Amino acid sequence: MLLLEVISGERLAKPERGKMRVHKISNVNKALDFIASKGVKLVSIGAEEIVDGNVKMTLGMIWTIILRFAIQDISVEETSAKEGLLLWCQRKTAPYKNVNIQNFHISWKDGLGFCALIHRHRPELIDYGKLRKDDPLTNLNTAFDVAEKYLDIPKMLDAEDIIGTLRPDEKAIMTYVSCYYHAFSGAQKAETAANRICKVLAVNQENEQLMEDYEKLASDLLEWIRRTIPWLENRAPENTMQAMQQKLEDFRDYRRLHKPPKVQEKCQLEINFNTLQTKLRLSNRPAFMPSEGKMVSDINNAWGGLEQAEKGYEEWLLNEIRRLERLDHLAEKFRQKASIHESWTDGKEAMLQQKDYETATLSEIKALLKKHEAFESDLAAHQDRVEQIAAIAQELNELDYYDSPSVNARCQKICDQWDNLGALTQKRREALERTEKLLETIDQLYLEYAKRAAPFNNWMEGAMEDLQDTFIVHTIEEIQGLTTAHEQFKATLPDADKERQAILGIHNEVSKIVQTYHVNMAGTNPYTTITPQEINGKWEHVRQLVPRRDQALMEEHARQQQNERLRKQFGAQANVIGPWIQTKMEEIGRISIEMHGTLEDQLNHLRQYEKSIVNYKPKIDQLEGDHQQIQEALIFDNKHTNYTMEHIRVGWEQLLTTIARTINEVENQILTRDAKGISQEQMNEFRASFNHFDRDHSGTLGPEEFKACLISLGYDIGNDAQKKTGMMDCEDFRACLISMGYNMGEAEFARIMSIVDPNRMGVVTFQAFIDFMSRETADTDTADQVMASFKILAGDKNYITVDELRRELPPDQAEYCIARMAPYNGRDAVPGALDYMSFSTALYGESDL
Repeated sequence: MLLLEVISGERLAKPERGKMRVHKISNVNKALDFIASKGVKLVSIGAEEIVDGNVKMTLGMIWTIILRFAIQDISVEETSAKEGLLLWCQRKTAPYKNVNIQNFHISWKDGLGFCALIHRHRPELIDYGKLRKDDPLTNLNTAFDVAEKYLDIPKMLDAEDIIGTLRPDEKAIMTYVSCYYHAFSGAQKAETAANRICKVLAVNQENEQLMEDYEKLASDLLEWIRRTIPWLENRAPENTMQAMQQKLEDFRDYRRLHKPPKVQEKCQLEINFNTLQTKLRLSNRPAFMPSEGKMVSDINNAWGGLEQAEKGYEEWLLNEIRRLERLDHLAEKFRQKASIHESWTDGKEAMLQQKDYETATLSEIKALLKKHEAFESDLAAHQDRVEQIAAIAQELNELDYYDSPSVNARCQKICDQWDNLGALTQKRREALERTEKLLETIDQLYLEYAKRAAPFNNWMEGAMEDLQDTFIVHTIEEIQGLTTAHEQFKATLPDADKERQAILGIHNEVSKIVQTYHVNMAGTNPYTTITPQEINGKWEHVRQLVPRRDQALMEEHARQQQNERLRKQFGAQANVIGPWIQTKMEEIGRISIEMHGTLEDQLNHLRQYEKSIVNYKPKIDQLEGDHQQIQEALIFDNKHTNYTMEHIRVGWEQLLTTIARTINEVENQILTRDAKGISQEQMNEFRASFNHFDRDHSGTLGPEEFKACLISLGYDIGNDAQKKTGMMDCEDFRACLISMGYNMGEAEFARIMSIVDPNRMGVVTFQAFIDFMSRETADTDTADQVMASFKILAGDKNYITVDELRRELPPDQAEYCIARMAPYNGRDAVPGALDYMSFSTALYGESDL
């Protein structure tokens, strides 16, 4: 009767004599009714059996009551009460090497299990290290006495009975162990709360590390761009070919070695940013906003500035090299012509200033006059060379030749000397003409020889100069033009040889006259210094220079043929690689919108596709090698292809970036699907709807397309009158809705657009679409849940202390909280109290840490 009063909570009437059985049955029925009201099913147990002392029925009822009120509410990881209690015991005693709880009978016979449970929660009550497995009686009594004295757990079991029984009563031990569970339930709640907080803090710590990594990578990339742009924008030309070619080699190293890793870093930066944002959304955290100037858009803008600075730099280098090549050629030509002219003018001024005519005979005067006429003819013939020298100097000045001052000085000296020669020539002519009136005898043969020898000698000097003249060509047509001109020159050699023979014949005639008439001429020609030996020597030199010129033209022709082969080789490869890159870009676009297989299948397909693209890299490298050969050969044009190396490089970098982004998008979809519990069928349905309205295959939806896509999936946008519909064409569906009096709900749609398009770009990506479709029903931790967990750890206080945090949380997470929690300033505050409420809201972006 006392047990029934305790269970029912009511005072039962004491039966009078004679009515003892009736009142007992009535009292027992009240207790049984109360037990039944608590959801306890009593099968085949009636008040009469209890009153009549049916031991089996009475014990069965007592066990049912214990099972309901002491054990049934125990649940660990959604197991049954018994399994949950056993799992709880196993976890709590796992660190104790001599304890192995497998059941509720023989596993407890040595008493160490009970002692371990107490020591785990209250280590100050038992010195567990002194217990021995071979002393079960001491162990059991120690546990029972400590539990009764300090934990208010009655001594329900007898140590001797447990030791003396082969298999202790399972229900009795389970009942007693359940008292331990309830006694330590507060600690269990604290452990659960601590686990929740650790989970939340781990997410925040991981996200913060990702943010720091992003910031560092963005800073490094921006710093590299900042350092590189001024280098690319520096268009200060060098003075020498070697220096400019070194600049070109530095630029090639930049394109081959330095820029490609930065392209990968930029792509990885975007992937890390997208992955971080996805993780923040999945953990119900606010979006990550990088430091000022380090947004992905800022990186892209800076990268655009880099490519703008890079644009045209290589072309400028090649143009400068071409200019310097032209300058070197002109400078060498200037020096050659100037040296020839200076050699010719050497001694001419002294000759013109001679006074030999003052003591000469008439015949000698006539000879001097004729000689002077021949010199004037020679002087006139050299006028073209002086003009050529001046023209070359002028061109060098216009092309900003670095050594223009010395060129100008030399040119000015030649021009001044030429003017002086002209003045001296005129002065001597005037003197000779004044004397000529006194002189009449003239030797016509010497005069004829001089007149014909001078132009012929000038022709030979011009021929030698032309045959030794350097040349620069860039095409086969140009070298063929030079070859044709050379062949035409060789065709004139027979006539020139006839003229030489004729001139030598004149000299021979003079010799005959001298010998015949014994003229005291000493074999010299008073009208010219050009001797037959000199004419023959120069003629022989011309004949030797002709085959040398032939060889030089042949070698240049071979070089131009090699250059044409390089052009064709590069063009053939570029005409294959360029369309291949475009085809791969289009195929990636198709793959990104197809729905063949699971997301994992698509990811594997994309990774295999990426591998095939990467395996194509040797062909790009081979093309780079051919391009370098073309540049080293100073080939500037290629009519065999419309693709330049720059086109191929940009296309290749875009291809690598596109496949990496597409893979990252699928990875983020998998991450979203797994975190949100989206099935593959739902993902396929989302993709099918998105693709249906993405008619331009751009990978994005406009606002109206997005609205139609949501409606096609049955998403409620507007008032309560909306109905779930099937899939139909966007315009047909809108017309159907209008005909039904359907209201699109602009305010609600505007709210959704602010979620999926926070930057107001006017388009919705597939990732944003998936995030929206999954986030509405997401089961994530909230600030209130974290706050409630901290409240448990704090013992239901409005604040928490440093000691409590260090006791309940792992060291690194405890210190993370201590460093970021603000002091608690409530009326009930104690020294060192911390405000866990503001900290919890800050974790979810509702306030600032």
